Amino acid sequence: MAATATAEVLRASSVGAEERMDPRRLIAFLAMVVGMFMAILDIQIVSASLAEIQAGLSAGSDEIGWVQTAYLIAEVIMIPLSGTLARIVSTRVLFSVAAAGFTAASALAATATNMEQMIVYRAIQGFIGGGMIPSVFAAAFTIFPPSKRNVVSPIIGLIATLAPTIGPTVGGYLSHAFSWHWLFLVNVIPGIIVASLTWAFIDFDEPELGLMKKFDWWGLFSMAIFLGSLEYVLEEGNANDWFNDNHIVMGAVAAALGALVFFYRAFAAEFPVVDLRAFANRNFTFGSLFSFVMGIGLYGLTYLYPLYLGRIRGYDSLMIGETMFVSGLAMFFTAPLAGFLAGRLDLRLMMGIGFAGFAAGTWMMSDLTADWDFWELFVPQILRGCSLMLCMVPINNIALGTLPPERVRNASGLFNLTRNLGGAVGLAVINTILTERQDFHYARLAEHVQWGNPAAVDRLNSMASNFDAYGLDGATAAVKQLAAMVQQQAAIMSFGDIFLLLTALFLAMITGVLMISKPQDGRGGGGGH
Repeated sequence: MAATATAEVLRASSVGAEERMDPRRLIAFLAMVVGMFMAILDIQIVSASLAEIQAGLSAGSDEIGWVQTAYLIAEVIMIPLSGTLARIVSTRVLFSVAAAGFTAASALAATATNMEQMIVYRAIQGFIGGGMIPSVFAAAFTIFPPSKRNVVSPIIGLIATLAPTIGPTVGGYLSHAFSWHWLFLVNVIPGIIVASLTWAFIDFDEPELGLMKKFDWWGLFSMAIFLGSLEYVLEEGNANDWFNDNHIVMGAVAAALGALVFFYRAFAAEFPVVDLRAFANRNFTFGSLFSFVMGIGLYGLTYLYPLYLGRIRGYDSLMIGETMFVSGLAMFFTAPLAGFLAGRLDLRLMMGIGFAGFAAGTWMMSDLTADWDFWELFVPQILRGCSLMLCMVPINNIALGTLPPERVRNASGLFNLTRNLGGAVGLAVINTILTERQDFHYARLAEHVQWGNPAAVDRLNSMASNFDAYGLDGATAAVKQLAAMVQQQAAIMSFGDIFLLLTALFLAMITGVLMISKPQDGRGGGGGH
């Protein structure tokens, strides 16, 4: 009996030792989280301030979009590569060098004097910054015991969703209060601190330099062509009329050829640049699918709300940021609740509630009118913010929590890639549908605004008399104003169509939730530690 009791005490103390967190690793993880926040924030921080950057660099309207596109193309190449690099040089070297390089590239971007310099610096910033994002997910499921994941998952879920959501807010404030240069200078001091702390405190893996001899350079080259060309086609396709533009056609051909070589090398090479075997895990596959859809919702709505507020309501970047901050606050306050529920509910139920809440928010937005302001957008934004957190925490746990430790670093890159690709695909589809549906609605509305419609004629005469009172050419001015009103109404109706499609998409995801295996425990972990 005494021996049994002693064994139980020893076992309990052993478990307690495993559950205790090393303070050095905790500091390292928190520094990594800040680095990831910076890298993800910089995707959207310029979105509300492109006009200021365009004016500052004397750039053309067809060039300024590359401030974001260059960042995204470079980042999407690095994200899946980061797992392999972490194995070769260690997480410590990869993350600290990435943080230092990202900081230097941010400082360079602030010194840009023309568009060419800005594009190069943003590409460097995106490529190096992409190395920080998956490393945080990998660290969370490698260094933390399963019992701590309900605390850790909400943190990384909050950062992954909050950063792009508040990006326009932060960017709008900085460019208004100071200048556009501070969109990049704001990274310098935190970047130096992150690089220093991660170099000093990350110690949870060792480099495997011998793998460099087996490195698949053809796989890297083909992956860069595949993902870079795909991102270019998705980002620029709608603006350039898709396949009626030679550059888009060449980009699509390059993406297809790059994909063929990349997938061949992924299965044929001894040490592939990206290990796709994680997709053999059913939960990881479905988790990646859900991450793809969450990318559509996250980046799609971060794009749609400012577009509506700027184009229809006439808001400037600061006013847009202040309106959209509601979603960020909802995420912040929902994160602890999501962590609490993750340990007590079936994770599939949590995701179902999250997808349903997201669908409810987009369904409410389908009734959008030109008069909707802060308070009309308030509840949909609350639903969006809360639902994102209720989805992201269980998705992270289900996708990565059931993988063995040796697979987590590589899988986290694939997992994060799906979210970014979801955003790219979603934005491309959203922009294309907006354009097509706006043309469709304009044609339908124009059929009723013609001389055979007494109501339209009365409205036109009334507007003309108002302009005549100011000594203007009333008839011409009235026709122009009426055409603008029809154009605006067509745009609003196209927004409503997009929100309805998003509603259907998120309702469909509830069906997908039923197809995944129930995690071994309430945390979604089990095999990850």
